Amino acid sequence: MNILITGGSGFIGCCLISELKKNVKNELFFTQRDKKINADINEVYIASIDGSTVYTLPKTLDTIIHCAARAHIMHDESGDPLKEYREINTFGTLNLAKQAAEAGVKRFIFVSSIKVNGESTSSSVPFMADDKKNPQDDYGQSKAEAEDLLLELAPKIEMEVVIIRPTLVYGPGVKANFASLMNLVSKGLPLPFGRITNNRRSLVSVRNLVDLIITCIDHPKAANQVFLVSDDNDVSTASMVKKMSTALGKPNRMLPVPLWCFNLIGKVFSKQGKVDRLLGSLQVDISHTKETLDWTPPQTLEEGFKETAEAFVLSKKLNKEKNT
Repeated sequence: MNILITGGSGFIGCCLISELKKNVKNELFFTQRDKKINADINEVYIASIDGSTVYTLPKTLDTIIHCAARAHIMHDESGDPLKEYREINTFGTLNLAKQAAEAGVKRFIFVSSIKVNGESTSSSVPFMADDKKNPQDDYGQSKAEAEDLLLELAPKIEMEVVIIRPTLVYGPGVKANFASLMNLVSKGLPLPFGRITNNRRSLVSVRNLVDLIITCIDHPKAANQVFLVSDDNDVSTASMVKKMSTALGKPNRMLPVPLWCFNLIGKVFSKQGKVDRLLGSLQVDISHTKETLDWTPPQTLEEGFKETAEAFVLSKKLNKEKNT
């Protein structure tokens, strides 16, 4: 099967390519901005994903897996962030999909985001795949609009569309908040999360996400569907830190700091958004995904944390050796 992956050098893209290469029948192409990173696969250089680029797509291409996106940017200095997100995530996605259909691509898999559903859940009611969209930031808005345009396009063309909305993705090499928290836990110091036990967060290991993506490449029931994905094991913040401690081989030391203290700090330092994510819930119900595709996450949350922790420790060791 001939498959093109956009965002081939990204966190998800690298893991996806690694898994797809295990099947010698796959002929792979990918997009990236830097120099060649996989010498044993075919390669397509595309300067950018936007609403106007004309692509030279490989002949006989069967599937496109669209991972590339303008992701969250800290301290975004753009005068119109939503416009910037839309140019890549919305119009760029539609432009690529239209050209893919014209080139005879059979299936277009779009890696979207749970932010299309919203930022948080309450009353123990998880997000569902068919919930009304409720994006709360520019990134989520741009992804939601891309989904709408793809699903509107699908009935007019001979190309099937599959939309996957991951929750927070972690795994070897993960960056951002998950890596920052793991770094704190690795120090073995007491952390103030002991009372954050009533919230629930759905996470997904990159292994599980990639397994679902690969399942969707040729599953007949995946066509024109929206799938939510997680490890199917929701955890509180306190439980997540405990599992990280176990994976890292560190003592689980957590202080019972009252929740109102976090909220006070959030207001004083204008960090309420971060506090809300720390204290709040974001759960997804993946029953539609499991039942439609006869799929279950192959990696447990504990296994995912262990693999991530091992990669984290090795990375720190290599960095230390490099700097000595």
